[in-house]
Amino acid sequence: MEQTALAIEVQNLSYAYPDGHQALRGVSLALRPGDKVALVGPNGAGKSTLLVHLNGILDKQSGLINICGTELNHKTVTRVRAMVGLVFQSPDDQLFSPTVFDDVAFGPIYQGLPPGEIHARVEEALRMVHMEAYIRRVSHHLSVGEKKRIAIATVLSMKPDVLVLDEPTAGLDPRARRTLIELLRELPQTMIVATHDLPMVKELMPRTMIMDGGQVVADDQTHQILANQPLLEAHGLEMP
Repeated sequence: MEQTALAIEVQNLSYAYPDGHQALRGVSLALRPGDKVALVGPNGAGKSTLLVHLNGILDKQSGLINICGTELNHKTVTRVRAMVGLVFQSPDDQLFSPTVFDDVAFGPIYQGLPPGEIHARVEEALRMVHMEAYIRRVSHHLSVGEKKRIAIATVLSMKPDVLVLDEPTAGLDPRARRTLIELLRELPQTMIVATHDLPMVKELMPRTMIMDGGQVVADDQTHQILANQPLLEAHGLEMP
C-alpha cells in the first residue's frame, strides 16, 4: 500500500534577510494530513518567516519544502500556492476588492475557473465561515472579526489542503475570538497556526512547536509543552 504523503515537510530550512538577520536556522518539521499544530515563541523567533516560506512568498535559500508530496520550487510555486492557504495577521493585507464577493472570488478567477464554478466556490467558502449573508457587503466596512473570517474564506475558495494562519485571534474581542476558535475547530484542513494565544492553543491544537532564535526548540503534544513551566519561561512564554 502506498504511504500517504506528508501534508507539510520542511528539511533544514535556513533564511537570512538582506540586512543579514538570520531568521531561520536549519528548521525541520513534518505534519501529517489533518494535523493541527500551534507554532509559538517570542516575537522575532522566525514564526512568520517560516509561514510565508510554505507557499513560496519568500524564496528559500537552503533546505527543502514539500507540500502534499510536491517539492516547492520555481516550477511548482503556482500549484503549491493553490494547496497552501495563507491567512495573514492583518486581514487588511488580504482584502482589497470592492465587495466580499470580489475578495473571495479573486483566487478562483486567477485560477481561470468558469463563472459558475467561481460563484459556487465563493458561496461554499462563505458558508464555511458562516458569512453567507455578507456576500455583497463592502469588506472595509466590516469589523475586525468579520474581516478575519472573510480573509479565511478568500483562501478556502481555492480549496487548499493546508491552512497557514498568522496570529488569527490577535485584536479580537472575546466574542469574535470565540467565534473564530469554533470556526477553526470545524475546518478539516491540515493547519499550522502561529500565535501568542496559549489558551486557544490549549483548547484547539493537539500539538505545539516552540520556535526561538530561528529554530524549532521543542515539538511535542500540547499538554506536555504547556505543563513545562521552565521550558515556557525559557522562551518568553507564560502558562495559560
